[in-house]
Amino acid sequence: MDTKLTLKLNQKIIERAKVYASDKKMSLSRIVESYLQSLTSEKNGNQLEISPFVKSIATGTKIPTDLNYKKDYSDYLMEKHK
Repeated sequence: MDTKLTLKLNQKIIERAKVYASDKKMSLSRIVESYLQSLTSEKNGNQLEISPFVKSIATGTKIPTDLNYKKDYSDYLMEKHK
């Protein structure tokens, strides 16, 4: 069941949101509803969901805390250009 909700927002934000909604071919009400649903979703436990792409690039490799990547890269370049 849909219920009416009145919000007071900055006029400039409303105008930009209407343009965004129009570009996405969605109603502003539907966008607000989706946003509120994502904030209150029990599935996510109020945490951000990691996208499938980010999950796909995760290697599980631990990076040492004392890694000096600048020195390692410098050494690599010196070796490469000998």
